[in-house]
Amino acid sequence: MGWFKKHSYPPFWNEYISSFDNHSEKELHHIRFVVFDTETTGLNPKSDRILSIGTIAIINNTIIISDQLEVYLKQDTFNAETVKIHGLLKAGKLEKVTEEAAIMEFLKHIKNAVLVAHHAAFDIAMVNACLKRMGLPNLKNKVVDSGFVYQNTLNSANPNLHFSLDDLSKQFNIPQHDRHTASGDAYITAVLFLKLIALLRHQKANLKLDDLIIPKKRIGLL
Repeated sequence: MGWFKKHSYPPFWNEYISSFDNHSEKELHHIRFVVFDTETTGLNPKSDRILSIGTIAIINNTIIISDQLEVYLKQDTFNAETVKIHGLLKAGKLEKVTEEAAIMEFLKHIKNAVLVAHHAAFDIAMVNACLKRMGLPNLKNKVVDSGFVYQNTLNSANPNLHFSLDDLSKQFNIPQHDRHTASGDAYITAVLFLKLIALLRHQKANLKLDDLIIPKKRIGLL
C-alpha cells in the first residue's frame, strides 16, 4: 500500500502548484502565455541535459519584453558536437546555476501560464526529466505547440507534416536574430505565434485556447 503514502514536496513546488488554485478558463487576450525554448546537449530526454532556458511572455497579443527569463545551467554532461549549434562552452564566462536552481527559477517564472514552444513535446520532456531527477511530478501547465498551430492555419489533416522554426521564420519574414540561443528562439517563436493567431482569427472569429492545444491522442506525433 506504499502508493497511498502522501508525498511531501518542497515549498517552491507547492508555491508553483498553488498558482493553479481557482484557475478558470480565460479569453485568449487575458491569458498569460510564456513562450520558451531549451538548448540541450542532445535530443534524448533520458540521457541529455538542458544547457539553457529562455522565455518571454505574451499577454493581449503583445510580447512583454520585461517578462522574460534567461538561465544557463552548469554542464555536468558535455557534448562538444553540439557546441557548434548553441555555442555554449562547458566553462566560458556566462554565470551558470545548478539544474535544480534553474528549474526552481523556471517554475517561479511561469506559474500557471500557458506554455508555448515550437515542437513543444521535446522541451516539455526535457523539463519533466529534470523534475523527475528532483523527485517531482511533471509540469502542470497547458501547452501550445506552434508547429501544430501552423498546421491548423492550413486546415491540414496530415499529422506527419513537420515544419522547422527556420522554415516558418523564412515564410513569415521573421528575422532570425540570436537563432539557436534559448532566448533568441523563444522570441522568434513568440513572433511566429502571434502571426499564426492572427491568421487563425481570420478563419475563426471566436478563437479559444482549446483550438490551439494539440489533442492528447496526437501528442506523440510532435
